[in-house]
Amino acid sequence: MRRIAIEGMTCGHCVQAVSKALAKVPGVTRVSEVSLERGEAVVEGSATEEALLAAVREAGYEARDAG
Repeated sequence: MRRIAIEGMTCGHCVQAVSKALAKVPGVTRVSEVSLERGEAVVEGSATEEALLAAVREAGYEARDAG
């Protein structure tokens, strides 16, 4: 399981956009949660951190590993 800190989400549409972007990354088996309140996503699977961060950035948001 990976946690990703995400900056720039301001509404439910943002949450959906991030969820969809992460779900498309090869190796992602499940997007467990994308939290607007905490500004983070929890993703399961074998996707690399680099691929996950790139997908969020390509969707228009800032991202970093949240540990």
